[in-house]
Amino acid sequence: MFLFSVQLIAILSVILLAVGHLKAAPRDFSARVFGILAFCVVLYLLNGLSAPHISAEYYVDTSSMSFLIDIAQEAIPGLFMIYCFHVFQEQRYIPSPLQILFGLQVILEAATALSGFPSTVESFTYGMAAVSLEMFLNLLQLVFIGFAIYWTIKGWRADLIEDRRVLRWLVIVVQGGLILVVNVTENFLLTSGTINDVQAQLVIVTTIATAVLVMLISTMQMNFVSLGQRRHFVKEVSLQSSVADQAEFDIDTFKSQFCEPGLYKEAGLTIAGLASRLKVPEYRLRAFIHQTLGFRNFNAMLHHYRIKDACKTLADAQNQNVPVLTIALKVGYQSITPFNNAFREIKGVTPSEYRKKKVPNS
Repeated sequence: MFLFSVQLIAILSVILLAVGHLKAAPRDFSARVFGILAFCVVLYLLNGLSAPHISAEYYVDTSSMSFLIDIAQEAIPGLFMIYCFHVFQEQRYIPSPLQILFGLQVILEAATALSGFPSTVESFTYGMAAVSLEMFLNLLQLVFIGFAIYWTIKGWRADLIEDRRVLRWLVIVVQGGLILVVNVTENFLLTSGTINDVQAQLVIVTTIATAVLVMLISTMQMNFVSLGQRRHFVKEVSLQSSVADQAEFDIDTFKSQFCEPGLYKEAGLTIAGLASRLKVPEYRLRAFIHQTLGFRNFNAMLHHYRIKDACKTLADAQNQNVPVLTIALKVGYQSITPFNNAFREIKGVTPSEYRKKKVPNS
């Protein structure tokens, strides 16, 4: 009875979280990924009620959905990784190698479920030892969880949305820990015989129910729209400041001390450092950049001004022989890769392609 009650609480909490996210931003990609993730978690929880040790009055027959459940529960870490990337990173697409690995994992899981794929694959070797396919897939899931937590932590200081900063900690402490506990319990402790099925299910279900309840209570006060939707624009900074604007931050000061002297070109500039330079409290600067300029992330603002500056140089025929790397270094980047990534994200083309469009003879 206790296990069934905890299971039911966990399922209802997951459904409420997903409905709240989808209702707030039905067209946002992160909301849809979260909805799929919640669906997979619900299937996983339902499958727990079909175990042999479950009493007849609480037993749920999921045999007709066994294939779908197998794929769904194994896809949870990968979906969690995609969700964290889209919510916490300003890039549009998750890195291709990770997309390929996630697709490979799903295909291998499906092949294993359908045809009893061999448990040991000699191609996955390290030194002289053969690594089982099951172990490979389990480790791959841990890699996905690791990337999810890394992307959640990365850029925390530069995040300008308070709700999203709080969500980062919740994801790390609650969701990341939850998936890690489930993964380790099922794939390592249970398979090694350290604990039995009943103990494993009790640990997993109780952990899920507690974690999801914490998430549900915490996110009731959050703006899901601000967490998922991005703004790919910056409002034009007007020379005329309203009284409200001046109370928070003076626009003329921002223009004269940041835009005009090109302070954004300073490599390694942080929001704390900029607040100190502008002599304004950091929390007010955060609010100004997010609410007035329309950025969710401090680094996104730096990218905007740097790429805008770089475009002027690339479009100037007199600078057609200046290497792209030189331009990247000039506007504040320390290497070519982040410059190319940011340029492609904002302009949709590479710096070289942009130059060819603006200066055909270059």
